Amino acid sequence: MAKKTAVVDLGSNSIRMVIFEKTSRYGFYTTCEYKRKVRLGENSYNNGKILQEEAMQKAENALRFFKQCSLKHKCKKIFIIGTSALRDAPNSKEFIKRIKTKLNLNIRCIDGKEESYLGGLAALNLLSPFKDATTLDIGGGSSELCLIKNNKIVSCISLDIGTVRLKELFFDKGKTKSLDQFIDPILKQIPKEFCNHNLIAIGGSLRAISNSIMQKNSYPLKNLHDFRYDLEEEREHIEKILEAKVDSLANFGIKKDRFDTIKKGIFIFLKIAQKLNTKYIITSGVGIREGIYLKDLLRPNNRFPVNFNPSLKSLQDRFLQEDKNNHTAKFAMQLFNALKNIHKIHDHYKQSLLAAAKLCHIGEYLNFYFSNEHSAHFVLGGLNYGFSHKEKVLIANIIKLNGKKINPYNLEPHKQLLPNFHILSWLNFILNLAKTLNNTNESKINFTVLDNTLYIFNEFKELNLPKEELKKIAKPTSIALSFNQKP
Repeated sequence: MAKKTAVVDLGSNSIRMVIFEKTSRYGFYTTCEYKRKVRLGENSYNNGKILQEEAMQKAENALRFFKQCSLKHKCKKIFIIGTSALRDAPNSKEFIKRIKTKLNLNIRCIDGKEESYLGGLAALNLLSPFKDATTLDIGGGSSELCLIKNNKIVSCISLDIGTVRLKELFFDKGKTKSLDQFIDPILKQIPKEFCNHNLIAIGGSLRAISNSIMQKNSYPLKNLHDFRYDLEEEREHIEKILEAKVDSLANFGIKKDRFDTIKKGIFIFLKIAQKLNTKYIITSGVGIREGIYLKDLLRPNNRFPVNFNPSLKSLQDRFLQEDKNNHTAKFAMQLFNALKNIHKIHDHYKQSLLAAAKLCHIGEYLNFYFSNEHSAHFVLGGLNYGFSHKEKVLIANIIKLNGKKINPYNLEPHKQLLPNFHILSWLNFILNLAKTLNNTNESKINFTVLDNTLYIFNEFKELNLPKEELKKIAKPTSIALSFNQKP
């Protein structure tokens, strides 16, 4: 597979291009993203869905620019995908031929079900684990729903309701009183099996809603991907945006380029959420573009290997040279298991501890001094996929603590996302004990706990341990450390 791949989403509202860079077999990250608000579907819904010349010219100009960018980034592959506006248009073939003739670019127009599937594929692989959910991707011309049950994509549908479509057919003509009459029969197309308490929100309108809620609540992370909220708790705020005057939308954190479509998006969102009996919203920062890339990357199974995380692997590939003498992760797992009867922490936290152990040395790539703080920034900025916000914050903070005694004031920015003091203290202790032991260049160390004493030894030889450094690590309890003695 190509090292760099460009994926272009030719939507009704915007044209976006994302460039993905592969770092190993399944490791990858986003190199850059470009967007042009072309409105390919503009004025088409009032004119028999025919693409208008002005919109087609804007799209052509955008694709010419995107091609130049992809060549600059040395992309070996470029996928261009047409969605609702293109598949609806009677003159779509003429436009596709025009782009092929003028720019030598191939556009593949996909149907609504495939568009839905690609969004579901991205969410299933790149969100933190969930079992059942229905995805909703609200676009300019259509809305796609994908049903996921038991971690598998079960069914996909597409509805002919989108923000630009509603804008031109109803809002621009002052016919908003006819909206319910238009949308209710379309909602009846949604099968009952799609009803789900979890709704995965994909698309610009839904991300704009989530961003507004995060700002209102002074949420401690800026990451939209995997942000979750209770719909009933935030319904009043969402409805305030719906009722707000256009010139006051900025007060809700809505960006100017969303002013003319956000209300249409909220209207569709609330209608579909009601139909699905939605309770909880999971925001997805990924969608059709990531779905296209993953379908190419993961074929034929379309799933990552068990216990594999692409962003963690990508960070390791880019910034941590393979070191067979690095045993921090191994020691951390041994210590967690040896101390289990004392710390009594749920095994759920082993995943976060393991990720922290794998990434705790990454800050040294930037600078040895304050490397723990640099590592924490790498985690918050680069561990994009497969981890919940709570897990990311936990991983970053136990790395940043670096074995020091916990100062509650320093935890304040992320306090609402962190576990209790007991869990944090133990993970801080275990990680930094493992990290310090790794610096001894010893590969085989035994850990045994007896009578509240942790024995650190080797069966066959005496270990050269930095006892003073080990004793400096803040202990979560009155546990004693014994060196080079068997219990």
